[in-house]
Amino acid sequence: MDSSLSRRQFLGSSAACAAASSLAGAAENEPDHPFDEPLVDYHVHLDGSTIDDVLLLSEERNVKFGIVEHAGTKENVYPVVLSNDDELKHYIAMLDGKPVFKGVQAEWTDWADCFSRETLAQLDYVLSDTMTWPGVGGKRQKMWESGFDPGDPDTFMDRYVDWYVEIIEHQPIDILANVSWLPRPFASDYEALWTEQRVGRVVELAVKHRVAIEISSGFRLPKLAFLQQAKAAGVKFAFGTNGRYPKMGRLGYSLRLARELGLTQQDLFVPAPGEGAPNACRPSGVENAPPRMAG
Repeated sequence: MDSSLSRRQFLGSSAACAAASSLAGAAENEPDHPFDEPLVDYHVHLDGSTIDDVLLLSEERNVKFGIVEHAGTKENVYPVVLSNDDELKHYIAMLDGKPVFKGVQAEWTDWADCFSRETLAQLDYVLSDTMTWPGVGGKRQKMWESGFDPGDPDTFMDRYVDWYVEIIEHQPIDILANVSWLPRPFASDYEALWTEQRVGRVVELAVKHRVAIEISSGFRLPKLAFLQQAKAAGVKFAFGTNGRYPKMGRLGYSLRLARELGLTQQDLFVPAPGEGAPNACRPSGVENAPPRMAG
């Protein structure tokens, strides 16, 4: 795969036309939200649950879910990792006919080589994050696990922003999740470490490559100043929880920040319709393919 391609180019797709976080269920989601379309939680995992259980919550909370399963090589250690076309097709078939968006959470930088374009074209979107990064000798290192030592704050942040650049610029993704998360030793220094310049590098590339930034109700991130800079730059946004049963669909933080930012439907990521057929892929001329993201 040409690593310079965006997901939209890679698939050759067609264009489409925490104030409340302590509350549970639909009440948290402010039924009078200002958006034209139903709310969507694009970051829902089925770990420890079934699609039928999750759909009951979707109806109860009046939130459509985007289901994501980890995808990439078996070097990525999770309860389930989709690693080839057969596994991805089985997953897609399980979701077919359900009132959900079908996605994957892409792992590392070699995930796309596990799948054919035709099979990836059956997904509605691809989501990824930067929380696994190259440790000593390039070994995949999960920064949230105990024992991770980020070292010097500024040295870490410079490398971390470079890793954001690597993921946004060279991975065919639609949504960047868990944005601005920091390892535990640095979490209290968020404002000092996420400088205007560092945020600027991230949002500039997100706009350039049409990658939406997740407003995460699970992590309550990014914080307002980061999001204000992103909105001013023209970034699209997606809501997510990184939710496992029964925590998905509780979008209080996402909605509160959306109100503070004055977001409208036009600021939100929307998967482009009509992406299901394998002929949505164009084997050549992809550099001129229209964007996958609606709006």
